[in-house]
Amino acid sequence: MSSEPWGRVDEAGTVYVRTADGEQVVGSWQAGSPDEALAYFERKYDGLVVEIDLLERRVKTTDLSAKDATAAIEHIRQQVDEHHVVGDLDALRKRLDQLAKDVEARREERRAAKAVQADEARQAKEALVAEAEELAASEQWRAAGERLRALVDTWKGLPRLDRKTDDQLWHRFSHARSAFSKRRKAHFAALDAQREEARQTKEKLVAEAEALSGSTEWGPTAARYRELMADWKAAGRAQREHEDDLWNRFRGAQDVFFQARGAVFAERDAEQRENLTRKEELVVEAEKLLPISDLKASRAAFRSINERWEAIGHVPRDARSRIEGRLHAVERAFQEAEEAEWRRTNPEARARAQGLTGQLQDAVDKLRSQIDAARAAGNNAKADKLSKELEGRQALLDQALKGLEEFGG
Repeated sequence: MSSEPWGRVDEAGTVYVRTADGEQVVGSWQAGSPDEALAYFERKYDGLVVEIDLLERRVKTTDLSAKDATAAIEHIRQQVDEHHVVGDLDALRKRLDQLAKDVEARREERRAAKAVQADEARQAKEALVAEAEELAASEQWRAAGERLRALVDTWKGLPRLDRKTDDQLWHRFSHARSAFSKRRKAHFAALDAQREEARQTKEKLVAEAEALSGSTEWGPTAARYRELMADWKAAGRAQREHEDDLWNRFRGAQDVFFQARGAVFAERDAEQRENLTRKEELVVEAEKLLPISDLKASRAAFRSINERWEAIGHVPRDARSRIEGRLHAVERAFQEAEEAEWRRTNPEARARAQGLTGQLQDAVDKLRSQIDAARAAGNNAKADKLSKELEGRQALLDQALKGLEEFGG
């Protein structure tokens, strides 16, 4: 750089710098030649140029704050204004003015970006508040609780807003979390109360089940166990630490009873199957008495069979009607034979049967005579009518004669 346009040294050693406002005193130089003086102050000027270069790069390439950048500009500007250097001070001022404009523009950009960021943060926090308020009414206790905790972490990661807005949103957010927490606490308190009530109810059911486990009243006790099971299901669940133990005791008591009942029923079933075999043998013996030829002897034999039948006892229910039906069929055969014998040996019945037969025989003979007379007279219509009447009387006579044969003719 040529020193002549920007500075000079007078005979007294005073150094001047030229500016748009005229020459300004830079300082004095007594130690050497004027060229050395100008070179020294030019190097100081170059130092300011380097400082401005560095500041321009920092403003463009780093996140230097506007406040720090402005302070640095003013520091350099003060040095320029003190004109203790030789060089184009007006050029430095222009660069500093431009740099100040750049810093202010960057300040505005950052302010706008910050405003956008704040608006985004506000919207994000409003969304968090809205979701928290919706979750406050949820009954999905675990999922909603975990989500609310995640929302708190998200909130902490967002920038703070202005104090008023931030406090208002936080108040709503916190209130929603508190409302959910109170509802959840009340729900589980009620659930604990229900489970405690269920535990007490089941303790009583277990006590009764254990008391019944030794009963031998199989039907009533089994029915009561069914009622206890229905009561158990209606009671709801007790606390986890009690539920399994109570259930094991309850089931254990039932198992004792039903195993004992099963053993007794198995023994009874075996006995009844044996009874069925014996009764089947008696039925075969009874059926061999048919057809009845000697009523008196057969009746004595059947009476013996009946006495042995009654002494045997019960048979399985599904075979009862079948086996008893076969014996009843033999019994009906004896009843019919006894009724026939009674009719045959009853004098009054025999006399009534003979009287009826005689009357019917007389009526039949009379009708035949009338029919013959009608045909002889040529009255076929009357003869046909009497013939129909004869058919009816003859049928009655045949039936009466058959009955009379039962009395031995």
